[in-house]
This record gives sequence, structure tokens and C-alpha cells, in this order.
Amino acid sequence: MRLVSVCIVIALAWLPHCAGAADSEELELIRQQIESLRNEYESRIRALEQNLEQAETRAREAETRRAAQQDEPASAELSLASTLREKTNAFNPAISLILQGSMNSYSEDPESYGMPGFQIGGEAGLAPEGLTLDETELMASASVDQLFYAETTIALHDDEENGTEVDVEEAFFEPTMLPAGLGGRAGRFYSGIGYLNRIHTHAWDFRDAPLAYRAFLGKQYRDDGVRLNWTAPTDLYLNFGAETLAGSEFPAGDSESVKGDVQTVFLDLGGDVGTSHAWQAGLSALTADVHDRRSGHGHGHDDDGGASFSGDSDLYIADFVWKWAPEGNPRQRNYTFQTELFYRDEDGPVKFSEDGDQARLDYDGEQMGLYVQGIYQFRPQWRIGARYDWLDADNNVRITDLGGFLDPDEVLEESGFDDDGHNPQRYSLMLDWSPSEFSRLRAQYNRDESRPNDTDHQWTLQYIMSLGAHGAHEF
Repeated sequence: MRLVSVCIVIALAWLPHCAGAADSEELELIRQQIESLRNEYESRIRALEQNLEQAETRAREAETRRAAQQDEPASAELSLASTLREKTNAFNPAISLILQGSMNSYSEDPESYGMPGFQIGGEAGLAPEGLTLDETELMASASVDQLFYAETTIALHDDEENGTEVDVEEAFFEPTMLPAGLGGRAGRFYSGIGYLNRIHTHAWDFRDAPLAYRAFLGKQYRDDGVRLNWTAPTDLYLNFGAETLAGSEFPAGDSESVKGDVQTVFLDLGGDVGTSHAWQAGLSALTADVHDRRSGHGHGHDDDGGASFSGDSDLYIADFVWKWAPEGNPRQRNYTFQTELFYRDEDGPVKFSEDGDQARLDYDGEQMGLYVQGIYQFRPQWRIGARYDWLDADNNVRITDLGGFLDPDEVLEESGFDDDGHNPQRYSLMLDWSPSEFSRLRAQYNRDESRPNDTDHQWTLQYIMSLGAHGAHEF
């Protein structure tokens, strides 16, 4: 229509000139030509409008057919594309490799490390002095099909006795078709108790685990089992879960052949406060029927001697995390406050053996633990952090049978349950630099007062390198 109007205006502008040079027949001819041009363009516009209406009608009809046939492919091409995607996914999981290493220095002998009042097991010992290769993790994950998701983590680590070892750290699947906010997991995985226990070591803010995690969970608790959880459909984040686990790992057992029995429950809730603040709080409990839990260091390779505990163990954890980032954007600056409080109640018999001589003890203990830490990212690539750890043990240990030439004071000390009137504690500082999301270099200092009358000054330089795709971490 705009073109028609322009043509008419131009024609009318020329009419006076034409009137001066032509007669009335010529003027009439010009008017007829203009009218014909206008009618032609109006006809074309009406045709275009009709085509548009027909296209819209066909689109609505196609949408109606798709809604009525939602479980069927819309076409042969769509079905073929879907099949190709499934086949491609089956051979193309997300794969990542995490490289970790460190250089460690101690003022005290790391082999004599211990925490009076607490049985040390799992991977709770100190890392070897000097240059060491920490855990190298190979991860693979993918949607199996429209019903299941699966993930596995293979870890390689150095052991002083057995050299480099390969460990299936996690291997589990999750159903994705459960309704109403339900979720689940089956296989080998890190338990949902506590906050830090669910997070892989390469995503920790410090090189080592808090003292409470060493004392109560042997660094981290993972096991074979099943999990069922439910996330509420509310604005406030609310997640409840329960697990049944085999009990083959510390603190329930110490091997595949020596298993306890473990059940856990956990509750998480959280939300946002404005645009710059977010928080999460949690409560969790672990109940274990313990069988022959031994003290030891490293990765659970213990000698036949020493103390072994069998009985009931109930662990309770409360955790809280608060995060701040200006306007919700953590790239430039952010701050994280994190704390967890532990309480454990245990009772049962303890067997002790040394050079063929045996003793029996009756043990009833209550222990507590706490850590508090803060991490401040003051520049996009730089972070600084501080942490405080504290433990307390109130154990009642009584020797009921003393055999051979065993010394009762030595038996109590070697059992690990005698607190010796000492509360282990530790102060830590760290500084790390992350050139990108795939690399991190960290320096850390610990003033460790875990052992009575000895202060261990611990220095660590650590590197973390991530290769390949890697999923998001916990809150």
C-alpha cells in the first residue's frame, strides 16, 4: 500500500505539467493507469493475507494433532533422529579426569599421628611427607535412556605398602522417571549425611578434611547401598532422604569381609535472602551396627593387631552454609561461611591383641566435634580462607580381661579410646589461585594440636587440574 500511495502522489504532482502539454484524453488515460496499478497491488495484498490465514490454520491443526499423539513420533524423520540421539548418547558419556598432587611438610612424625579418644580409621591419616600424588579421579556419566542416569568415579592413589592402587570410588545409577519430586540412587556412592561428605575432595576449600570428618567418618563415608529422597515443590528448598548401606567401610566395618549395618537419614532446607545472600541448613543421622572396626591409617590396610570395636554407634550432624555475592554474581567477589557440629554415642566391647596376647575392654563413649571456616574470594582468581577445628571425647573405658604380659596403661593408650585429658584442635590458613575453572594452585598452613604436648606445623602446596566435562557441585 505504501508503494501505491507513492505512485499516486508522484502522478498527481505531474498532472499540472501534463495538462499544459496534453489534451483531456491523455489525462484520462493516465488516471486509468493509476487506478489499474492501485487495484493490482490491493489484489496482491488480499492474496497474501489469505495465504497467511491458511498457514495459521494449518499450524493450529498440526499442533492439535501433536497434542493428541504425544506418545508417537510426529514423523519418520523425528523417529529416526530420536534413535540416532539415543545411540550417540550410548557411546558418548561425559568424561573428565581430575589430577591432584601435593608437597607436604610436617614438624612432627606423620606416622605417629593420632587423636586421643578417637579410633582413627579409613583414610584419616596424614598424607606422606614430600612430593606425593593425591587421588587421580576418572569420571564418566551419562543418561542411560529416558529412565535412568548413571555415573562412576575410578580413583588412583599411592599406598606406602602396596604402591599405586585403583579404587572404585563411586558407581551408581539414578532413576529419572519417578514422580512427585521423588529421587533415588543405588550402587556405591558418598552418603548424604553432613555437608562436606557429599563433595569430592577436588572441590573442597582446603587440602585436607576437618578433624571431625577424620575422627567420625575416616575422612569421608561412602559405601554400597540404596537411597530414596524427596524434594518438596515449595519456594523454600526442602529435601529429605534415607539410605540403607552395607557397612563395609569405616566407621561401621573395615573391609568387604567385615561388614556392619548402616542406616542414615538427612534433611536439607535453604533459600535466598534478597539477591545477594543464600543459605542452607541440614540435619542428618547415621546409625551403625559395628563389627570389628579397627584403628589404622591410610586406606584401611590394618595389621591384625591393635584394637577392634563392635557395638552400637549413633552419629548426629548439624550443618549450616551461608553464601554472599554482590547482586547474586559470584564471579568478581563472594564469601562463604560453613560450619558443622558432630555428636556421637557409642558402646560395646573392644578386643585388643599384641604379639599373641589379648585383652578385652568395655567401652562407652560420647564425643563431639566442630569446625568453622570462612572463604573470601577477593579477586576473580584469588581466594583466602581460615578454618578452626575442635574435638572432645568423654569416654568410659574399662579393662575386663587382661592376658599375658600386657600392660593395662599401654592397652588403654593403644586402644585409641583413652582421651588422656586432651582436646584435639587445629588452626588452618589457605590461599589459592585459579587461573580458570579447570585449574587451581593452593598453599595451606595448619597449626595442628591433635596430639598431647605436641604442636605440629604442617605446610602444603597443592595442585588440582580438571580435564574434560564436569558437572556442577553441591550448593
